[in-house]
Amino acid sequence: QVQLVESGGGSVQAGGSLKLSCIISGDTLNNYEMGWYRQAPGKQRELVAGVPTRGPTDYAESVKGRFTGSRDNTKNTISLEMNSLKPEDTAVYYCKASSTWTSRFYWGQGTQVIVSS
Repeated sequence: QVQLVESGGGSVQAGGSLKLSCIISGDTLNNYEMGWYRQAPGKQRELVAGVPTRGPTDYAESVKGRFTGSRDNTKNTISLEMNSLKPEDTAVYYCKASSTWTSRFYWGQGTQVIVSS
């Protein structure tokens, strides 16, 4: 069974940095297109960064230049390095794995990020 576990969330002041990680188990990372999403209270879940099996990571306009997504297939892990954090970045952050072979996808349990002004 495929499972995703995020880590690295926490509370920081505006301007600070955090690095999130998501490790996949039960399958090989290379079989999945990956993405980082976030959901703020009262808002819909939104895509923050798409981390494909090949090619560059793409980003939401709101995080371009501040967030960097990456993947390490040898460690079955993706990361999201977040710099220059703003209070509006406060949300629960989720990773999503979408199979390149089937229509299946999986979500992690989420990790909370709180940015105070």
